Amino acid sequence: MTKELPNIAVLGATGVVGREILSILEENNVQYKSIKFLASARSAGSTIEFKGEKHTVIEATPEVFDDINICLASAGGETSKKFAPIAASKGCVYIDNSSAFRMEKDVPLVIAGVNDEDLRLHKGIIANPNCSTSQLMLPLKALDNKYKVKRMIVSTYQAVSGAGLKAINELTDNTKTNLVGMPFESSAFKYEIAFNVIPQIDSFCENSYTKEEMKVTNETRKILHFDDSVKISCTAVRVPVYIGHSESVCVEFENPINANDARELLKTTEGVEVVDDVDNFVYPTPKDAAGKNPVYVGRIRDSIAFDNGLEFFCVADNLRIGAALNTVRIAQKVISMQLY
Repeated sequence: MTKELPNIAVLGATGVVGREILSILEENNVQYKSIKFLASARSAGSTIEFKGEKHTVIEATPEVFDDINICLASAGGETSKKFAPIAASKGCVYIDNSSAFRMEKDVPLVIAGVNDEDLRLHKGIIANPNCSTSQLMLPLKALDNKYKVKRMIVSTYQAVSGAGLKAINELTDNTKTNLVGMPFESSAFKYEIAFNVIPQIDSFCENSYTKEEMKVTNETRKILHFDDSVKISCTAVRVPVYIGHSESVCVEFENPINANDARELLKTTEGVEVVDDVDNFVYPTPKDAAGKNPVYVGRIRDSIAFDNGLEFFCVADNLRIGAALNTVRIAQKVISMQLY
């Protein structure tokens, strides 16, 4: 029996990712019975324009989840820790953008189109992966299906928008002061971000990797069901780019691989667009990816460091594929698979 359309809500609707979720809900023409826009008490009462109409933002309280079937949440870890269990207890499917539940055993960590079947295991909460993990999964899943990943080294070059609106504004202000030779005191980052790169995202762990770097390692294993025999290492770097994460990826496979075959495979992979013609200086850049949905892959080449190795460079809009787009796609999968 087909279920009636769900009542949905967007939690954190006034934030950077929340507004992107609204844009993609409209772009994708997601069908629903009703929609609510939720935020903190500070933003409650403000208005949001959606599909040409103005809507009042409602304060997120336990009671608002009483009649919600699916909640798309991007309001931070502490907010999700507070509301996700409440929402789930009321029969709501809570799709969370924060890191609060990603590594919980009973919470599926999902990239739509990569491990959709894991959605069937949900117990009310579904986690959206970290932005730097997200864009890597589409090309990596296709390659793993055919060649079997053995070992991987990733270096990320991550846009400031991944750290929120404060970081976006800091890049602008920091750039202006640098251009006129004025001093600047950083607050969003440990160092000045303008005309600089910072080899730290999130705090450091005991093994001297950052939490961001370990997210790539651990989340990749969970999404692709890798065991500990698959070795994964990451270095995550913040760069002075507004939107669009970039990644340099070196992968060793169990099976023989060559760049030409890999390139042809990725050309047929859903959600991936190959941009790779070095003879004509064609390769992806984050500026090209901003505002767009695909993961762009280029600089595809045989590795000279690994046997059965491949290296490539991928870029994506981190606010979309790394957050809002995948959240909406998960919601669409939940609706189409009738898992609410």
